[in-house]
Amino acid sequence: MGYLFDSFEEDLLCGVDEAGRGPLVGPVVAAAVIFKKDHPIEHVRDSKKLNEHQRNELEVKIKKEALCWAIGTASVKEIDSLNILQATFLAMKRAVEGLNPQPDFVLVDGNRLPHWNYRSEPIIGGDDIIPEISAASILAKTYRDRLMLEYAEKYPQYGFDHHMGYGTKEHLEALEKFGACEIHRRTFRPVTNVLTRSNGKGVAECS
Repeated sequence: MGYLFDSFEEDLLCGVDEAGRGPLVGPVVAAAVIFKKDHPIEHVRDSKKLNEHQRNELEVKIKKEALCWAIGTASVKEIDSLNILQATFLAMKRAVEGLNPQPDFVLVDGNRLPHWNYRSEPIIGGDDIIPEISAASILAKTYRDRLMLEYAEKYPQYGFDHHMGYGTKEHLEALEKFGACEIHRRTFRPVTNVLTRSNGKGVAECS
């Protein structure tokens, strides 16, 4: 299968991926990565197919050996205001804009693109077939996981260090017991349901 970016092989190619579209809490995170010319980074692949130790090792390698990389985020308020898709695109845009040098062509994991002025192409399953996107998926995942560990210390009652904010049984039971906290996404149904039952007052205090 041929891709549009194959026509621009001499240009600076940037890979972009996100982490955190599905969880009930915290920002959505995007990363953008450009490799050095003729200097691929080996063993990168979809972050979901790597264990924590492998991701952490590759994170260090990517940050050291890539030409440049950047992280972009969209906050819980932006997610609730814009919707998760548009907030994800905003995080991607911020990540790419943070690169120096700027890319000539951007490859985005998935089937849709943000509205921006970059030459770009969406790649379905790109996080496991395009090394630059794989690297971005690793940086986005490790960044967000680290953030969730910080949240776990601030809000220990929710067990964020176990489920990273996803709607697991443990998380949903904690939501019912303690209500939502300030980093919960209020437009996500399980959180909305808890707030509705408590008349909007189910906001937990920091411990």
